[in-house]
Amino acid sequence: MKLSARNVLKGKIVKIIKGAVNSEVLLELEGGAQVVSVITNTSVDHLELSEGNSAYAVIKASNVMLAVD
Repeated sequence: MKLSARNVLKGKIVKIIKGAVNSEVLLELEGGAQVVSVITNTSVDHLELSEGNSAYAVIKASNVMLAVD
């Protein structure tokens, strides 16, 4: 797999919450940090995602905003 995205994070799927159209997929990274992705139920089925499987979070954005208090 080759991607132009520079931010590719491997983790383990710890939870999938299916809704009517979309699912929230919770990916736990090495070290314990978690990333949540909202994808279609069709994509969950097509990728054969299930809890306990490995997956990658691919982050591609033209802008990243930071904020402070």
